[in-house]
Amino acid sequence: MAETNYSYDQLESFTQEIFLAIGCSTEDAKTATRVLLSADLRGIDSHGIARLSGYVRLWEAGRVNARPILKILHETPSTAVVDGDSGLGLVVAPYAMQVAIDKAKNVGTGWVSVQNSNHFGIAGWHSMMALKEDMIGISMTNASALVAPTFSTERLLGTNPICVAIPGGEEPAFVADMATTTAANGKLEILQRKGEAAPLGWIQDADGRSTTDSHALKQGGALLPLGGDREHGSHKGYALGAIVDIFSAVLSGANYGPWVPPFPAYVPMPTGMPGKGIGHFFGAMRIDAFRSAAEFKADMDNWIRRFRSARTVEGAESVLVPGDPERKLEVERRLGGIPLLDVVVADLQTLAQRFSIPF
Repeated sequence: MAETNYSYDQLESFTQEIFLAIGCSTEDAKTATRVLLSADLRGIDSHGIARLSGYVRLWEAGRVNARPILKILHETPSTAVVDGDSGLGLVVAPYAMQVAIDKAKNVGTGWVSVQNSNHFGIAGWHSMMALKEDMIGISMTNASALVAPTFSTERLLGTNPICVAIPGGEEPAFVADMATTTAANGKLEILQRKGEAAPLGWIQDADGRSTTDSHALKQGGALLPLGGDREHGSHKGYALGAIVDIFSAVLSGANYGPWVPPFPAYVPMPTGMPGKGIGHFFGAMRIDAFRSAAEFKADMDNWIRRFRSARTVEGAESVLVPGDPERKLEVERRLGGIPLLDVVVADLQTLAQRFSIPF
């Protein structure tokens, strides 16, 4: 499928105008745009501008509040629960992460759980907010149920990503941003757009058999936890996804398990929902609450350099440190533009016509 490159500035201007058109404040539109396009810059195309029309459809369905009043429901010096007021997760999550950072400034660490939110884009953006404060950032979110626990044919968990961002000194930050499934649903959506098969270990069919049909979810199949099957450790991926679900939602009062609201606006909401919206969880840890930040970052540099210099298997140039591929792509895409599949371009053109905004 053909691709066309667009400059970051082009996409930034268009995306911001769309968020303004659905009623976001200027500041929220800027925040949502930065978070959304950070995914495209870092090569996480499944969570970038390709999802813009999905957010608009959620707003049209009355499931996204474009003018949320964000508030803290409960707090201690180091913890808080935030109510997102059904706002865009792209706006709610940075607010909640900032609360965690501010608490960490005061008492060493900050931990914030969020209820009543929506899809928050890539976890990496939120965790990386802590880096400039000499803090370790942690972010996670639950998501709509597309994942079958090990030995199950029922979809009970989301892709439930985790991101941990750790600052270096002279070396760039360590940023591990990953779904707790073998592959994120967005990667499956990219295969569907391209008409390609999925690798074995990504999905199972309605009867629980591994399949390469990238459309299997539409026939009652499910994504598989990290590991793919029991012999390759899927029970560990299942446990990780469950931890994210509990921290994000059971701890905050959001919906959990099979009751998490689906991202596609046309999918009916689950019945008997026990909480409010989607849930997130954020942490910020001030390094100097443990040891000298300068000493820590010097040791992180040493850690990173040692791993980069590891002997490699035949055909590999070097061992990668988490965050390397995304950082490299961001440099390339800021200079050469962001590639968009034709099907995504067509979707954005439809949005442009809908709101009379040039694309």
